[in-house]
Amino acid sequence: MSAPDAGGVRDTPAPAPVRVLPAGPHALLVELADGEHAEAFHAELLRRRERGELPAVREIVPAACTVLLDGILEGTGGRTPGERASGARERFARDLASWRVEAPQREGSEPVEIPVVYDGPDLDEVAALWGVPAGEVAALHSRTAFRVAFCGFAPGFGYLTGLPERLHVPRRTTPRTRVPAGAVALAGPYTGVYPRPSPGGWHIVGWMPDPGALWDPAREPAALLAPGTPVRFVAVGAGDSPAGDSPADDSPVGA
Repeated sequence: MSAPDAGGVRDTPAPAPVRVLPAGPHALLVELADGEHAEAFHAELLRRRERGELPAVREIVPAACTVLLDGILEGTGGRTPGERASGARERFARDLASWRVEAPQREGSEPVEIPVVYDGPDLDEVAALWGVPAGEVAALHSRTAFRVAFCGFAPGFGYLTGLPERLHVPRRTTPRTRVPAGAVALAGPYTGVYPRPSPGGWHIVGWMPDPGALWDPAREPAALLAPGTPVRFVAVGAGDSPAGDSPADDSPVGA
């Protein structure tokens, strides 16, 4: 991953192969070399759409190393709607493969602040993996500038990147059968906050006191965290697990 410069903006990712594949009758799947290239490509798609330079696409969905473009509208020139749609998609695919993508911009928007009580059940294990005292985990994590790389797993769940490689941790050997809503957890290069109770295999380092803000169907948009959103975790006073919820269940999945 490219290092940040003094202003906090990463260098443009080095050129890497871009593979564009058909996905159903009206979609394209763009495969990138890694998460950094996928984030840069997604940001470029949004920039071009905002400037009116992108063909009509219903949805743009980033993931770990891919970007899906769904709902590509029909072009002209074919004898049937299927031929027109196929021709438009093929031309768009060739165009996408030729793009030179700029680095995503890191300035201009205030980060979403997420309060965290850093007293999770895996705090000591994460500290050992990081090679620091348990009391330093909160400081290291909360002073990291995070960004939502993509969303998935559950409504409102964002995969946040920003931790340096030396602070990446593996998934738990044995996943939990139940992780409470509000759990702040780490796995690989990602940090995530569970918006609802679910099974999970990430290391829990703390809790968001009010996880209901992550996903609110009555709000527009419903998700607090969208791809590209900057995020900052803020350490708050010591406390127990989220109010009204039970602690993480450490019994093995399937037990």
